[in-house]
Amino acid sequence: MKQSYFLPLSFIGMMFFTCGFAFGLNPMLLPVLQGELHVSSFGSYWIIAVSFLPFLIWSGVVQKLIESIGYRRTMSLAFMLFALSFAIYWAAAEWVSYPLFLIASFVSGSANTCLQSAINPYVTILGPIDSAARRISIMGICNKLAWPLPGLFLVWLVGKEVETLNPSDLFTPFVVLVGICLVLSLLCRFYPLPDVVDSGSGEIAAPESLYAEGKSSIWQFPHLWLGAITLFLYVGVETVSLSTLVDYAANLGLDSPDRYAWIAPIGMVIGYIWGVLCIPRFMSQATALKVCSCIAIIGAILVPILPPTWSIASIALLALGCSLMWPALWPLAMADLGRFSGKGASLLTMSIAGGAVVPTIFGALNDYFRSVAVEAGETLIGCNQPSYWICLPCFLFILAYGLWGYKIRQ
Repeated sequence: MKQSYFLPLSFIGMMFFTCGFAFGLNPMLLPVLQGELHVSSFGSYWIIAVSFLPFLIWSGVVQKLIESIGYRRTMSLAFMLFALSFAIYWAAAEWVSYPLFLIASFVSGSANTCLQSAINPYVTILGPIDSAARRISIMGICNKLAWPLPGLFLVWLVGKEVETLNPSDLFTPFVVLVGICLVLSLLCRFYPLPDVVDSGSGEIAAPESLYAEGKSSIWQFPHLWLGAITLFLYVGVETVSLSTLVDYAANLGLDSPDRYAWIAPIGMVIGYIWGVLCIPRFMSQATALKVCSCIAIIGAILVPILPPTWSIASIALLALGCSLMWPALWPLAMADLGRFSGKGASLLTMSIAGGAVVPTIFGALNDYFRSVAVEAGETLIGCNQPSYWICLPCFLFILAYGLWGYKIRQ
């Protein structure tokens, strides 16, 4: 990495960190929603779901916005939206309003859509293309290590454990976050980030492809739409592994549940480091997808069947398996699209909405197994452990794509 790129990439790394922090905040609110607001598990997981819906709704709009005002101003706008979302969170805590919590989460997700749509291509363009994968992996580490930090932030600022928080405890943290985001918005606007230009002027380069000749629609590329389904499931199970730890630890009756939020990010960071060191020198991206799928499948079996303490530790295997799925799946699904590359990329970006669906199903399963335990007169400790079976069919589908799905075009 050239020295001239160090400062701007450090600044962009801070933005990836912010994305992870924003996504990691919602799981910390689950105990508040389920306790003080008496919201069901299904309802509380909607706060995670609505933060992913903007990727489905706004992706195309944000791409047009970037073409119109550029990367830097889009980043600045994203932090303004983050500030607005935290202000709405503050109002939700003030009025103890579940609908306002959902609106705040949606606005936060919209800010994340703007920011990620700008910083992902920016970090790819900023610097030599042959080292882009390394830069993206480093940014991924910044992002995933931020997921568990909201718990530490709340404990430090409020002086209470996450599971004992009530809405009034959230006033000060959200006011602080509003101020931080406004400062970051100004920094994005005036920090001397290098101006970069995508050679495709906002469009993905379209290499020649014999496979694409004679085709008139992206739906004529089965490896693409199967890849979109695979990415949809991947984002969903990755979100489950990252977002459910605090809630699961609380359900198991473990002390200081927020401390367990580190399990999944550590697993993912290990995977990122492994990818930087091994791909493509020792294994191809397709091989990495198969290996990661097998690791994740083992984790998906162990989490529901092991004793509680070992079970929650096994979520690290889910996260380790997820770590290299995105960089492996994306090029396999985008292969040989030719002039349809831009539309294919938009379809894959919309697949991020899987983070809205799979965790919500997980929350519904929590309610179901809780009701079964209540009817049977059994303890509620660990009653949501079987909910993690939702991950197994998702990872089996991902493995199938790694074995056969992407080869359909051949």
